[in-house]
Amino acid sequence: MNDDKMNSNNIEAEYMDIAVRNAWPIIYQKIGRECQSYTYTCLEAKKPKNKPLNRYRDVNPYDHSRVILKRCEVDYINANFVKMDRANRKYILTQGPLAFTVGHFWLMVWEQNCRAILMLNKIIEKNEKKCHWYWPHGIGEEEKFILSDVKLTVEQISEEDCSYYTTRVFRIFDMETCESREVVQFHYTTWPDFGVPSSPVAFLEFLKKVRSSGALDSNVGPAVVHCSAGIGRSGTFCLVDSCLVIIEKEGLESVNIQQVLLEMRKDRMGLIQTPDQLRFSYQAIIEGYKRFDPNFKEDPKMDESIYSAVAEEEDAPPPPPPRAESLTRAPARPLPNIPTSASLGNLNYNSESSSSDEEPPVRECPSPTPSADDEDDEPASPSESGESAGALRRRRTRELADRISVMKKRGRDAERWRALKRSLYKPLTITFGFILAGIVIYTYVKH
Repeated sequence: MNDDKMNSNNIEAEYMDIAVRNAWPIIYQKIGRECQSYTYTCLEAKKPKNKPLNRYRDVNPYDHSRVILKRCEVDYINANFVKMDRANRKYILTQGPLAFTVGHFWLMVWEQNCRAILMLNKIIEKNEKKCHWYWPHGIGEEEKFILSDVKLTVEQISEEDCSYYTTRVFRIFDMETCESREVVQFHYTTWPDFGVPSSPVAFLEFLKKVRSSGALDSNVGPAVVHCSAGIGRSGTFCLVDSCLVIIEKEGLESVNIQQVLLEMRKDRMGLIQTPDQLRFSYQAIIEGYKRFDPNFKEDPKMDESIYSAVAEEEDAPPPPPPRAESLTRAPARPLPNIPTSASLGNLNYNSESSSSDEEPPVRECPSPTPSADDEDDEPASPSESGESAGALRRRRTRELADRISVMKKRGRDAERWRALKRSLYKPLTITFGFILAGIVIYTYVKH
């Protein structure tokens, strides 16, 4: 992690080197492995009374940096302070509120004197609920939230649609002290889960808007940054913003992106969830420095196309990894909206997408359990195992077709027999009726 490439004074050259080697999964795994040596605890998050307050079982706030609620029966919320002293930045990274933690969320915003909420997810993504709707549905006094449990009210006073993001202004009123404060929400609506924005340019325009509002300044409370779990998209935003501030203060040669990420992961686990998010962070930092610094002179040797190779939102993202490092084995109960796959830092990638100098570990998948339809199949013989996949598949198809043909023949025979019985039923019934009537008449005449 501390080799010469990591200490390169040219982020763009480092990016190009990783891109040429197609080594993003390898770099991402190295970061994950280094984080596994962290000894920080999450004892509060794992207490029985606090477990229901976590959206995902494997994304827990570290004890040493967690946000503590003061005016509430429960002081726990799944949120961490994330500091980057070199950038003079302090954020609160948290999960998307649950239905029963909306009051806790707004109390945190109030107590920490936060002036902005950066929401980087939609409420519903790919038919799954990623976050509870935690703000008023309309503008005005009649639509305001009354949060009796934390003695706050939240009223929406304005909303502005800016194409790929929306800004909303809320007024928080403290029913105990009768004080009020305005908070602005920047809602990025086109950033897919486990993915990246449509382009670094759009993301940087969003970042510029947030900065110009003063929400990230040191003289106000930390901005609340959240997505669904509060680590992937949220971590990407904070990494890009912090690195750009350090570049502005200390120069381009002073920034080591991977070391900044490792430093931020000491405050909240699992920041940056995929190699693609790491790659996008590099792209946004490189492009951001050029856009924010008018004196920058671009190296003509560098290929401008590196910034455009970003997955579009419409493309299906890769299968999502677990939310953080803590999934080393399958949990006792299923996690909501999250796959129980390998732990972070040990992702399974095809060899085509990996660097040639190091192969990522490959997870073994258990053999599928035979279904009832397969129980009649004979086990494959040694000679059968040597057949090509195509020949074996054709033979199996023929066998299945033969079995279906036999079943259809049996069905036709059964149907014929039922038809025969139906055809004989009526004549036999009439004949039996005549016989019975004759017996009755004969008995009557005789007597």
